[in-house]
Amino acid sequence: MIGDIEPHADADKPGTDDKDRRRLGDDYASVLMLSQQAVANHLDASPEIRRQLAVDRLQILSDAQFASLMRQSKPSAEEISKYYSAHLADYDRVQLRRLFIWKTGPGSANTRGLTPEAARARADAILQAAASGGDPEKLAAAFKGSEEGMLDADPIPFTRGALSPKLEKVAFALKPGEWAEGEDTPDKLILFHLVERDRRPLAEVSSLVEQKVQGQKMQAKLDELKKKAGIWMDEKYFGAAVAEVPGEQGAASNPPSKLRKSARKIGDNQ
Repeated sequence: MIGDIEPHADADKPGTDDKDRRRLGDDYASVLMLSQQAVANHLDASPEIRRQLAVDRLQILSDAQFASLMRQSKPSAEEISKYYSAHLADYDRVQLRRLFIWKTGPGSANTRGLTPEAARARADAILQAAASGGDPEKLAAAFKGSEEGMLDADPIPFTRGALSPKLEKVAFALKPGEWAEGEDTPDKLILFHLVERDRRPLAEVSSLVEQKVQGQKMQAKLDELKKKAGIWMDEKYFGAAVAEVPGEQGAASNPPSKLRKSARKIGDNQ
């Protein structure tokens, strides 16, 4: 009961001292006392309280059914493996070394670095050396410990989604050993050097794949329930549906938005 009123509270959890246990007990006793007094004063008959109680009931039942559907949507090992095999590219990983060339001048907040023209010339020299079989590493190494830029000391792993869409497109199009320009802004010019490329094994991403498959199955169940429920929404009032952002699982990942305020501890206002 205490846990329902104060989430994550556990009077019998190891490490809970007498003071914490007493506070939890006092909080629950206060809730019990005040709720009984509210009924005695017929507050439960007021339109506002009745509406709040009705919304709470709706939300509790909704959460219970959502949890039940989530359990039903748990994918099997075969479904997880099948999804992984069909989306192998999603789990590619690149080991990148990034070269940042700081730029000064119009639009830049840097106080140290190269002029835009000098930065471009240095970047082009590195890219040309890489393309012609020269030694781009030597040119890039000049930025180590320099106030003109920064070179990653060691390769950094990046998975899908870890970089901005623009940078990800550049990084994952590279082949091992290749260099490419990632971005050019008033503040900096970024070059990528692909050191290694591999793919995260299923054992490593199994939980992520499970969430995706479960989300898809859950969304299908929710869509089917909406069709059967016969709920009508006034499109003139609500407007057109907002397109779902790519990569987000939306309603399939989380229960419907809470219509009630979260329970708060009585002690917060004391």
